[in-house]
Amino acid sequence: MSPILIVHGGAGSIPDSRVSEKIIGVKKSVEIGYEVLKNGGSALDAVEAAVRFMEDDESFNAGYGSVLNLDGEVEMDASIMVGSNLKAGAVTVVKDVKHPISLARMVMEKTPHLLLAGAGANKFAKEQGVPALTPGSLVSPSAEMALQHFKKKGGDLTEIGHKNPGDVGTVGAVALDSNGNLAAATSTGGINGKMVGRSSDTCIIGSGTYADDDFGAVSTTGHGETIAKFCLAHTIVKEIEYGKTAQEATEESLKKMTARLNNTAGAITLSKDGHPGIYFTSKRMAWAYQQGNTLNYGIDPNENNTENI
Repeated sequence: MSPILIVHGGAGSIPDSRVSEKIIGVKKSVEIGYEVLKNGGSALDAVEAAVRFMEDDESFNAGYGSVLNLDGEVEMDASIMVGSNLKAGAVTVVKDVKHPISLARMVMEKTPHLLLAGAGANKFAKEQGVPALTPGSLVSPSAEMALQHFKKKGGDLTEIGHKNPGDVGTVGAVALDSNGNLAAATSTGGINGKMVGRSSDTCIIGSGTYADDDFGAVSTTGHGETIAKFCLAHTIVKEIEYGKTAQEATEESLKKMTARLNNTAGAITLSKDGHPGIYFTSKRMAWAYQQGNTLNYGIDPNENNTENI
């Protein structure tokens, strides 16, 4: 089976000034994750590697690029899931951890639990030898500017990024490896100017992340409360189970969610046979995927660029 990896770098009203950095970032993320698959690595390792790169890139709302809560702090969510046995792990309201996606994987592999939160998640990280960063070291200059803009002029928190510069969703990856196994991973800093302690869809299995080798794998991005209410990731996988293609399932589910709840989102999907599904009802979503020597990417509606690499 030919492996494939898809990543997204967040859905929202991404300004023109940030388009180039988003495209560069998702293409590099795919390159890193696909290298794992090319070398015989697992889908799980590939999605973790791809997301870790975006957590280090200030261009994305995850890890170092995370937006800030009302107190000016970074609080992050992440989740990861494997399709072979439906094992999953997640963390929420985590502080001062460089790679929340790797901590979510530790929850999956080293605890009997699905989700660890706040101080408990940070305590677990310390017990696992994860280095604690200096408080405030994940606060980027652009995130500080975005929070100040929000505090001075407000913003519509029901539509990611409309009035809050830099507030552009989430990062995620889905992969199918050469053994036919699926995995999905998602990581976020949440919504600019959120209340302290707010959790997002990203930490909810079935909303932000889902993977089932019998049907498909999904990572979502966009307005978290809406995605969570609609159980978007699981809804897309169920549509595949009912006979839809990955693209049909992704597109139809997002249109239904937006029509019902009047907020936007995006998703990347892989079916069990490696067919991609990519769609968003937001203004933009940065995405890229690689299969073999072909790289596809885009950010605007109906955009699909192809490179041979």
